[in-house]
Amino acid sequence: MDIVALFCDIDDFCQRFEPWLQVQLLTIRQRQRQPTMHLSEVMTILVLFHLQGYRTFKQFYLEHVCVHLRQEFPNLVSYSRFVELQRDALLPLCAYLKRRYGHCTGIAFVDSTALAVCHNRRIHSHRVFAEVAARGKSSVGWFFGFKLHLVVNDQGELLACCLTPGNVDDRTPVPDLVKELWGKLFGDKGYISQALFETLLDQDLQLITKLRRNMRNKLMPLLDKILLRKRALMETIVDQLKNISQIEHTRHRSQWNFFVNLTTPGILSSPAWASGLMTTCRRRSSANAYVELTLFSSESRVKRISLCRDDIGG
Repeated sequence: MDIVALFCDIDDFCQRFEPWLQVQLLTIRQRQRQPTMHLSEVMTILVLFHLQGYRTFKQFYLEHVCVHLRQEFPNLVSYSRFVELQRDALLPLCAYLKRRYGHCTGIAFVDSTALAVCHNRRIHSHRVFAEVAARGKSSVGWFFGFKLHLVVNDQGELLACCLTPGNVDDRTPVPDLVKELWGKLFGDKGYISQALFETLLDQDLQLITKLRRNMRNKLMPLLDKILLRKRALMETIVDQLKNISQIEHTRHRSQWNFFVNLTTPGILSSPAWASGLMTTCRRRSSANAYVELTLFSSESRVKRISLCRDDIGG
């Protein structure tokens, strides 16, 4: 992914979001010093972290950003100061993720995954998430942490997501997640519920799941059976989030940074980067030239940047 195209898109969003946010905040009679790094620069670095394959953000910032990206980010701050700036970027990241949601195609898949914040033997001594996390049980055993609920369409684009404590049932947040969806919703056996089926049916959404062994067999259209097999798409997305984007680990020292690290990977699964859409951003430079940034994202994820100046017939 090109850094310039990514930064331009995030910066355009921040220019519209920050004035709106200042109107919503309470007025404080205290001087508000502007940080050295702009909000769009902080958000860009946070997104780039999940694209470079580094295990920890500290290693990425000190060994990659501070060494190789000095020209792109001339106002870099120390690592400890950047960690403090992450807290201010949480709300804009959530709004930017909401803006990058995909479109409902009539076919959606829902699933949840466990996010353990510590080993089971260290639950009693854990302090960072002691007041917000809870014990839960998944298909692989007990854990202490949260559950991440995801809804995607048949193209793998994120439609909705939410985070709940580990002891919340998978079916509880579904009605709120799929309020704006229609068509068919496919899930695993953990979403079997007659009450949930009737609730979603009132929202013009049909819940389709596999049957348990002790349930009576029901006739199902062939297309629904084929789409149930495609539910493995959710497992691929969860595997990428956990093993590539590193959203699950036990090294968190702050709740704020945990939520930032959890929000940023969802931006990369948005239609602008993962589907066949095209984003064009135009910027006027100091030399009265237009810089046209055209980002192509197809199956091969080809990206192109073209510089169009007035004196070159472009």
